[in-house]
Amino acid sequence: MLTCKDFLGELSDYLDETIDAELRAKLERHITECPNCWVIADTTRKTIKIYKGMESCSIPADVESRLMAALEKKIAAKQQK
Repeated sequence: MLTCKDFLGELSDYLDETIDAELRAKLERHITECPNCWVIADTTRKTIKIYKGMESCSIPADVESRLMAALEKKIAAKQQK
């Protein structure tokens, strides 16, 4: 029997439909029995659909540079631990 952790580990491939039929059936059985995982799958699927329908847009250069600096700082802090 699949756990919620197992389901979440396969969620991306499940939504991309890149898993074999047997695993897909197990995942679908799990979400019919687990309301929490069903909500996660449904919300993620809807989010992807909305995102794919959006036009791409650029972020302002100052926002991009602050974001990149924050990410670099976070990565450096994790590497020091």
